[in-house]
Amino acid sequence: MGLTDSRKKPADEHARRVREMFARISPRYDLLNHLLSANVDRRWRRAVVRKLRPLLPDNSRVLDVACGTGDLSIALFETVSARVVGVDFCRPMLELAARKNSQLCFVEGDALRLPFADAAFDAVTIAFGLRNLSSVERGLTELRRVLKPDGWAAILEFSKPVVPGFRAIATAYCTRLLPRIGGLISGSRSAYEYLRDSVSRFPDQETLATLMRDVGFGEVAFENLTGGVAALHTGRRK
Repeated sequence: MGLTDSRKKPADEHARRVREMFARISPRYDLLNHLLSANVDRRWRRAVVRKLRPLLPDNSRVLDVACGTGDLSIALFETVSARVVGVDFCRPMLELAARKNSQLCFVEGDALRLPFADAAFDAVTIAFGLRNLSSVERGLTELRRVLKPDGWAAILEFSKPVVPGFRAIATAYCTRLLPRIGGLISGSRSAYEYLRDSVSRFPDQETLATLMRDVGFGEVAFENLTGGVAALHTGRRK
C-alpha cells in the first residue's frame, strides 16, 4: 500500500499543476492555438475526422479525451454520425466547450482514471493531450480499456519534424518564439515554456507506435502532418 501511495502522489501533483496551468490560460486558449499555429491546428483536427469517418458505423459512441475547449469533439459531432462525449479534467475549459455546443455531453474527469466502464466506446480520440499525462503508457492503457473490441483510437499529438531543414526552423520557433508570443498574449509565459518542454520530451512517431503496440493495440499506423510537426496515430483494440 505504501509503495502504491508513493507512486500516486507525484502523478497527482503533476495533474494538479497542469490543471491549474490550463485554467489560467483558458480565456485565450483558442485564440493562441489558432494564432500560434497559423490556423493549421484546424487542419490537423480535420485529419482526425477524415481518418475516423470511414471506420465507424452510424450511431457509434466516440469519446474525446482531454477535449479542452471542445474543438475536436464538435468537429466529430458535426461530421461523423456518432454520439460524442468529451472529457477533460479542467473545468474552465469544459465550460468554454459547453458554450460552443450545448448538444454535446462534456464530463469532468481524469484521462488516467476515465469515469467510464470498460469497452464503452467504438472510438476514442485525444488531441494534444497525451503528452500532458504523467505516464504516456498509463494513458494509452486507459484509452484501450474504454474501447470496445475492434474499436479505434486516434491520437493527434506534436511530434518530431522529419524534414531536416524544416526541423531546424520548427525547433527554433518552438524553443524561442512560441514561449514569448504565448506568454505575452496569455499572461503566462511559463505555460508556453511548459508546452515547449513537453513537446521536446514526448516520444517520436516510431516510439509512440511501439508503445501503442505494447499496451495491446493492433493495426497501429501513423501519418505525419505538416512535415511531422504533428502526427496522427491510429490503432485498433485487439
